[in-house]
Amino acid sequence: MIQTTDLTMVYGSDFLAVDHLSFHIEKGQIVGFVGPNGAGKTTVIKMLTGILKPTEGSAVINGFDIRKEALKAKSSIAYVADDPDILLQLTGLEYIHFIADVYKVPNEEREERIKEMAERFAITEALNKPMREYSHGMRQKLMIIAALIHNPPAWILDEPMTGLDPAAAYELKQMMREHAAKGNAVLFSTHVLEVAEKLCDQILIINHGKELYQGTLEGLTEQHPGEDLEKIFLDMISYKKTEA
Repeated sequence: MIQTTDLTMVYGSDFLAVDHLSFHIEKGQIVGFVGPNGAGKTTVIKMLTGILKPTEGSAVINGFDIRKEALKAKSSIAYVADDPDILLQLTGLEYIHFIADVYKVPNEEREERIKEMAERFAITEALNKPMREYSHGMRQKLMIIAALIHNPPAWILDEPMTGLDPAAAYELKQMMREHAAKGNAVLFSTHVLEVAEKLCDQILIINHGKELYQGTLEGLTEQHPGEDLEKIFLDMISYKKTEA
């Protein structure tokens, strides 16, 4: 459902942010995207969603090339950015309806989904307030609801749990599981290894824009017997820094 081939981004004349990254996320999979700050995760996600144009390589979402069939690809994506501070002059409900209008979600369908997700995230009473009055966590909840309003098959989420309270983070993880169980795909970046360990079918680890590992957590721990996930991760990124 989500596939990249030699995806590459060069900023300026010589800063290689993403280096020929190739991966494939199948239907029904939740994949954790892991790496230290500055590893290139957000740049990859922005290329997947069409915000940035790759210097080289390609990204295909649900069979649609993000460069050649951008509208079809984007219509099949739910994208949650790492910054929820947009259009804060709108109320939460106005923002959700704005996004629903963009994706041409029928009124009855959107009302049902708004009600369900607002209740799950415990934000119903705040929907008619301007988002500038929201806390960071409330804005994050609102961005997630808006991103999922058209119920697309592929979810691409950039640090989606940042700022969420434990109850909301739990609901989002449950929603990811439910979505994947229906034969859809979820890619989300995270710094919290415990979340990846408990939630993901596979993980993709990068550093300096290069792939360090792609596969199951079981496969990774088998390669490093006797070490916990945190130690494995720290050893991998330290090695790559030294090598670079």
